[in-house]
Amino acid sequence: MFDRLQAVEDRYDRLNELLSDPEIVSDTNKLREYSKEQSDLQETVEAYRQYKDLNAQLEDAKAMFDEKMDADMREMVKEEVSELEAQLKEVEERLHILLIPKDPNDDKNVIMEIRGAAGGDEAALFAGDLFRMYSRYAESNGWKVKIMDSSPTGLGGFKELVFMITGKGAYSKMKYENGAHRVQRVPETESGGRIHTSTATVACLAEAEEVEVEIHDNDIRVDTYASSGAGGQSVNTTMSAVRLTHLPTNTVVTCQDEKSQIKNKESAMKVLRARVYDKFQQEAQAEYDAVRKSAVGTGDRSERIRTYNFPQNRVTDHRIGLTIQKLDQILQGKMDEIVDALIVEEQSARMESLNNE
Repeated sequence: MFDRLQAVEDRYDRLNELLSDPEIVSDTNKLREYSKEQSDLQETVEAYRQYKDLNAQLEDAKAMFDEKMDADMREMVKEEVSELEAQLKEVEERLHILLIPKDPNDDKNVIMEIRGAAGGDEAALFAGDLFRMYSRYAESNGWKVKIMDSSPTGLGGFKELVFMITGKGAYSKMKYENGAHRVQRVPETESGGRIHTSTATVACLAEAEEVEVEIHDNDIRVDTYASSGAGGQSVNTTMSAVRLTHLPTNTVVTCQDEKSQIKNKESAMKVLRARVYDKFQQEAQAEYDAVRKSAVGTGDRSERIRTYNFPQNRVTDHRIGLTIQKLDQILQGKMDEIVDALIVEEQSARMESLNNE
């Protein structure tokens, strides 16, 4: 482990030199690339340097035992050694986690797509509940939410909803929401009081930059049409809605929530780029050996990942066997307990994979 840490520190020092090189400073792409790499390594390097400093202090403290001292001084040194050993152990555990390869998308914004699946109107209502839950969770993290496209229903739900969450680390926490979410409750439309089961699917896509996925203009078909649904006087009167079709992958994206055709096209391009990028990533992931796959990563979106049981105020995440009797709080966006457990599970799986290599 320490050979790897020394290599990381050496690379960090080299990046410092490169970032002060006039040739690199004048090259925008190189400057951005090296700055990001340095930023990604900084926490690990700082922890490693803290470890080396603590280790040096520990060796000095232990060396004092060879000197003549009274009983009180010896007890003080003994306490200092004990404290330093505890701090070293804590930093070493942190270093183990920091050495786990990071998902390169973790710091990115995330584009989320929620669709009502089995259950008709009730599934659409549940899709709306999920959106409100994610919006409140985003707000608690200081992130911003922007609806990019939506198909609302008359009862206040959504057949489909596409939105972006903007903020550092948004993808790192929201990526675990990929999959089918199941709700068990008595629908508002149910007069007999029977519990129904409905589902909604969630897709989480890392926002892709232009340099990460190349989309040529001649590979895109652009269609414009009049918006539908809520939106004011411009709805159905101007050709502001945009449909983009990426011909090589047959990926279709529509956006109509902005009144401006230009803004709708910009939003649609963000979603299209993210979907194409995600498609390439999914294909690459399928080629990996099963041992290297994360147990709770992006996953198969047809897989049922979580159940929300209203009568028992219960949420169960099926991937890690976690059950929490706080459904009311979780729907208010207090998702940290679930997200933190999923992060720990993924880190454990990656660490095990790393140790087996």
